Amino acid sequence: MEIRKNIYSVRAVDGGIRIFHGYETPVGTTYNSYLVVDERVTLIDLVKAPFADTLIKNIKAVLGGRPVDYIICNHVEPDHSGALPEIIKEYPSAAVYGTANCEKGLRAYYPGCKYEFVKVGKCDTLPTGRYTFSFIPMPMVHWPDSMSTYLREEKILFSNDALGQHIGTGELFDGELSPDYLFDRAGDYYANIVLPFGAQVKKLLEGLRDLDIELVCPSHGVILGRNTPLMLQKYAEWLNDKTDDNKAVIIYDTMWGTTRKLAEKLSEEYAGKGFSVEIINLSERHHSYAMARLLEAKYIFVGSPTLNNQMMPTVSAFLTYMKGLKPKNRVGLAFGSYGWSGESVGQINDVLASCGFEMLEPVKAVWNIEN
Repeated sequence: MEIRKNIYSVRAVDGGIRIFHGYETPVGTTYNSYLVVDERVTLIDLVKAPFADTLIKNIKAVLGGRPVDYIICNHVEPDHSGALPEIIKEYPSAAVYGTANCEKGLRAYYPGCKYEFVKVGKCDTLPTGRYTFSFIPMPMVHWPDSMSTYLREEKILFSNDALGQHIGTGELFDGELSPDYLFDRAGDYYANIVLPFGAQVKKLLEGLRDLDIELVCPSHGVILGRNTPLMLQKYAEWLNDKTDDNKAVIIYDTMWGTTRKLAEKLSEEYAGKGFSVEIINLSERHHSYAMARLLEAKYIFVGSPTLNNQMMPTVSAFLTYMKGLKPKNRVGLAFGSYGWSGESVGQINDVLASCGFEMLEPVKAVWNIEN
């Protein structure tokens, strides 16, 4: 698919994937790869290994028998690089460009794959004729090897995992989607992948200020054009943990219904104070959905009954997942029910407090409460 003259998307669409390294992708995703045709041909990013044949087919539809000269690898993770061995078989003279950490990762992942690797850094460029690529290292957004690539003459940023979304419904450009839907999917993506790396994202965005960017081509999801300024604004808010002081998310699981009743009572109480409240039952929704919903919520309430002197496994899994993603500047509340021991509420309270949240007084119920 042509993006601009001489610039093509040769991506693979994975509309069937529903869990992507730990989080839910209800509409699938794309593995985006881009082809820039000049005096020398450059392939930017690859696809997941099972889609290598699709990538090669798409490349040949553009190039025919012409070879790929350069491969720019912005990220080692296998959904970005998995097709490398098959691409090198097809184009054995292609040189691979990436960071020093990228080379380490690729050599480890694909030890039998032989190719020339060219290490690049912040001030390096790759001229291909009419075009010049420059490289923007962005370590820990979200792996040590990560970088973005900028095509100066076309004002295109190939942004890697920054500014991406998991959308596998076939659209190529952001203008084909409603802004609300686009930003919801971008928020899901940020909350479940990028959130722990706010400081690194901030540094990246500061480095982009001097670039004239007309298109952002991420490694997943749609290409950003008209919505680029708004997406950059959203990222600036998210990386600073900007939240809505009147938004609360209540996340829980229940055994015999009492913890559900507590969740509903908390919802009624805070809605009565003018809060926007969403209740999420972890037996019905994936923990990554809950994580995305708390991205912009100031108040996080988590509840569980006590089961075998512990919290429910779904709640424990959510808290472990959330703690690793490191949301900050929130207000937490633990709640739950019990029959004779009641350890779960204290355990939840401890985890929320360990995240640095301001804590409200826990809420407990013994056996049951009135409807």
